[in-house]
Amino acid sequence: MRRFFQQIALCGLMLMLPFAACQAQPVGVEAKQQLSGLVIPDKEGMTVKGMVVDETGKPVSGVVVNDGFHFTTTDAEGMYYLSSDLARSKYVSISVPAAYRIQASRGIADGYYARLIGGQATNRCDFVLQSRLDRLSAFEYVAISDPQVRNYTQLDRFQKETVPDLKETFAQAGDHEVYVMTLGDNVWDAMDLFPAYKSAIGSLGVPVFSTIGNHDFNLAYNSLQNSEDPANHFAEEIYESNFGPVAYSFDLGKIHVVTINDIDYFQDKKYKERIPQDQLEWLKNDLSYVKPGTTLFLNMHAPVLNKTSNGSGNIKNRAELLDLLKNYNVHIFTGHTHFYENEEASPAVYEHNIGAACGAWWAGEVNRCGAPNGYLVVDVNGDSVKWHYKATGRDLAYQFRVYKPGDFQTQPEYLVINVWDWDPFWKIQYYEDGELKGHMAQFSDEDQAFIDMKGKPTGYQTAHLFRVKPTKGVKQIRIEVVNRFGEIYGQDIKL
Repeated sequence: MRRFFQQIALCGLMLMLPFAACQAQPVGVEAKQQLSGLVIPDKEGMTVKGMVVDETGKPVSGVVVNDGFHFTTTDAEGMYYLSSDLARSKYVSISVPAAYRIQASRGIADGYYARLIGGQATNRCDFVLQSRLDRLSAFEYVAISDPQVRNYTQLDRFQKETVPDLKETFAQAGDHEVYVMTLGDNVWDAMDLFPAYKSAIGSLGVPVFSTIGNHDFNLAYNSLQNSEDPANHFAEEIYESNFGPVAYSFDLGKIHVVTINDIDYFQDKKYKERIPQDQLEWLKNDLSYVKPGTTLFLNMHAPVLNKTSNGSGNIKNRAELLDLLKNYNVHIFTGHTHFYENEEASPAVYEHNIGAACGAWWAGEVNRCGAPNGYLVVDVNGDSVKWHYKATGRDLAYQFRVYKPGDFQTQPEYLVINVWDWDPFWKIQYYEDGELKGHMAQFSDEDQAFIDMKGKPTGYQTAHLFRVKPTKGVKQIRIEVVNRFGEIYGQDIKL
């Protein structure tokens, strides 16, 4: 039945393609009128051409343009040319410069890409950018991993739990702009749910970008890179028709935001957590236009640096990726694992493998590590970056869970806490009856809330657990958790 729905969705996509216009939606009437009257001469060997202008029709030079394989920049007249293989290149996109606004239609970020149509000698794809009055400095960047809705029951939970919580968070952002990035597994092999899911995230009222995950591919086909006939159907085709190309970039203030695919996908749900070679080359080309020392936000689905569970789920070619990133300050945002883990490859490369919006596949309200269902809120000011995990349905101050002695089955004599966003720069300290006693001891184990939710242990052990054996006769323990930004979260526990 699922394969049937996937085929129906793909047939619908193919029916629409002949009527698709290879032109991004203009934001200015004047620009639209000027573009329609301009002739761009053909060039031998160039199969894609176009112009990038602002809302008044003024040419924008130096804009990076790519077709998924080839890169170029616009000239002084705002023109560009690409020698695209139209059997393999399916989209052309621009990297929106920081001086221009991100465009969105019904909440879904667009305006930066256009579908290429095979069978034509030349595709013309024009882009219109909307100028900013002032350069963006401070904004909020919200990363959401694994909504992973499998059916309308799970989509209903996402709409009734996650979406309202996000809107409440956005309302507290004041006059700061907000941008959302999903980190893959938007659905769970359910191509027919894309339209309804898009409607849900589109209702957020802010620009939403997406990342492809292993469950967002059409299992009937190989990925484009692994297809022997690239002119035929390919596994990411339906995803891209809804969300645009899997690899793209743009600038927000001083931050260069990059999204790539790190799932090497084959037919019938066979895949490896590995950045395909074409994606590595794409990233290398994209970064060649970015000044060394720039802060990057790199979005992928599968993680890079995890140590728990013996690094299961990590990409296999991380050394190649880290080599490409060595000249930048990088925050990597990933999902896939349904647990929470922060790791640093170096002082300049930090990975946030964040808890899933669906937790442990909508089984309840926690992830495999015990982290609550939620998302990451990143506060950006210039190139300064702070972040906080926001549990769905809870206040932002909810940064750890307490288990009294006897509550955590494998630690019956200990008071245990789970601090999901922990990294080595955090301090976990405790007081007994008002007296500071020191730091709690870190240990690895399976989280009790997850066991209670599943009804039995499943084997994953998280490293962000801490414990202390209360001194006999103590009546109250106070826990103080100090994050890497010096913010203190406290809780008093009566014994």
